[in-house]
Amino acid sequence: MNKYPTRSYFNNLGSVTILVALILVFSLLSRNFLSVKTFTAIANQIPGLTVMAIGMTFVIIIGGIDLSVGSVMAFSAVGFASALVEWQLPLAVAVLLSFCLGLICGSLNGLIITHWKIPSFIVTLAMLEMARGATYLLAQSRTIYIGSEISWINEPVIGGISLAFVLALCLVFAAHLILTETVFGRYVVGIGTNETAMQLSGINSALVRVLVFTGAGGLASVAALLSSSRLEAADPNAGIGLELQVIASVVIGGTSLLGGRGSVIATFVGVLIISTLETGLSQIGTSEPFKRIITGLVIMVAVIMDIHRSHVQSKEVVTSDLKYS
Repeated sequence: MNKYPTRSYFNNLGSVTILVALILVFSLLSRNFLSVKTFTAIANQIPGLTVMAIGMTFVIIIGGIDLSVGSVMAFSAVGFASALVEWQLPLAVAVLLSFCLGLICGSLNGLIITHWKIPSFIVTLAMLEMARGATYLLAQSRTIYIGSEISWINEPVIGGISLAFVLALCLVFAAHLILTETVFGRYVVGIGTNETAMQLSGINSALVRVLVFTGAGGLASVAALLSSSRLEAADPNAGIGLELQVIASVVIGGTSLLGGRGSVIATFVGVLIISTLETGLSQIGTSEPFKRIITGLVIMVAVIMDIHRSHVQSKEVVTSDLKYS
């Protein structure tokens, strides 16, 4: 059995093939698609989604799910805007407050899941509602305009690419190294593969789970700052349904919904696939209902492929065990 499931899966170029195929198809269907302007626009609109998808990758690898990231992002954004605009706190304090809100929401998810053994689907669904309600209360159901104080994060730095995209890319590579090159990363994969075996080995799986969900909440707050800098405002309605895009990006990238296998780099490719699909469909004039249908079909195909791949790998492991027994 492969010692590093994440590395073996990274060698699978399926998601890259899908991305290239989408680019070729939309290039044929739209004259304007294959251009620097289009790819720059795609790059500059995905930093928030990318950052949240990083956290979701770790969550799904341990066999969990987090439905609250969109609401936590909105809560953190409104907390940041309130601290900066209404409470007149320094920028650094407002950023720290926003980050703490995300960490608190994530850690509550992790603690409740591990202490009471409640499925993460239920706990994070409850957090989705609570964080959204807290967002509306804090913002008094209105958009808080920040101005240009942090808009520099989305200003072009290299060839029209924003600093936000560069930061998101740095986080992708940092998370990839954590997952593939550290003891913590091996614990994450091990828990998703066989939690009982990890516990028998003396690993505190509950602590790892709490840290993973806390990290997902913290990354949602980072996404909140990136989103607020782009819009120069904090909208309490922001992020509604965004958790579905995040999960779709992770699954399309190849992270197994059954846990134990995934790659942050592949997740980033999944984000690019989702964004490329949406941009391409918009350029060829596809209506919103059909865009949702097509995106849903892509997600469904990705899940079916994941299940099929898992069955194939299980058969290979059984065959290998019988061969050498």
